[in-house]
Amino acid sequence: MKILFAGTPEFARESLRALVAAGCTPSLVLTQPDRPAGRGKQLAESAVKKFAADRSIPVWQPVTLKDSVAVSRLASEQPDVFIVAAYGLLLPQAVLDIPRCGCVNVHASLLPRWRGASPVQAAILAGDTHTGVSLMQMEAGLDSGPVIAAVSLPIGPEETAGSLKQRLAVIGGELLVRTLPAILEQRCTAEPQNPDLATIAGKIRTQDAMLDWRQPAGVNARKVRAYNPQPGAWFAFGNERIKCWAAKPVESTGSAPGTVIAAGRDGMDVACGHGALRLTEVQRAGGNRVRGNELAAQLNLAGKQLL
Repeated sequence: MKILFAGTPEFARESLRALVAAGCTPSLVLTQPDRPAGRGKQLAESAVKKFAADRSIPVWQPVTLKDSVAVSRLASEQPDVFIVAAYGLLLPQAVLDIPRCGCVNVHASLLPRWRGASPVQAAILAGDTHTGVSLMQMEAGLDSGPVIAAVSLPIGPEETAGSLKQRLAVIGGELLVRTLPAILEQRCTAEPQNPDLATIAGKIRTQDAMLDWRQPAGVNARKVRAYNPQPGAWFAFGNERIKCWAAKPVESTGSAPGTVIAAGRDGMDVACGHGALRLTEVQRAGGNRVRGNELAAQLNLAGKQLL
């Protein structure tokens, strides 16, 4: 069998790791071009590229797959299957048609719920109690292809996107390896998705992660978990943007949303549209992470209004 693999972040690396461990090493790995990262904006390799390079697996980093050069390059590999996990580039129909057994996507949700770029964050934001991983036969639509296999798992009440994504990544790799023989033997029965049940998880913008004190405290607490570690939930005080890494809803009444109503050893309480959000771990730009009460003392926030 000849496998192509495309993926970029740590989530995809786990699927690649599982393939290699199972003796199914791809003949070629595709990943996004190196991007500037960190405070110094130095070019950084993707998690998938690092993993593949360490094992001497050929790596290709095309800017697009839509031109004839890219299509010809992939066709020359004569793959049996093309496995995709959080790659970041769309596969045109000309590429989807190349592999003998088609293109298979490892997607971090229970399709058709949360199609799109940020399914893990969307599940936490929505207050879902369960999510999972789906293996999908790819087609031209956005994550709309029939589902080959899926595994469900519960979302912990305090789970962040980072921890949940890691669990899903491992499960996704296991599911991929377990299902791959049936895919290659073309004995899978893929289940069409019900488009009426589809929901979309779009790309995340920094503005999406801003806490909205007019919302209930529970909504803001989910936002903190959903955007940890990227891009990090935040709020403003004056001209300063402050990250919030951990928080929980608490009971409170009578104060205008955004008012700092208490600061004790357990954190800093900020009034919301319903209840209050207790900020337990926060970080000023360029500073270390500290407890909410330490921030309140630094900036004299008691009784002040946050944006």
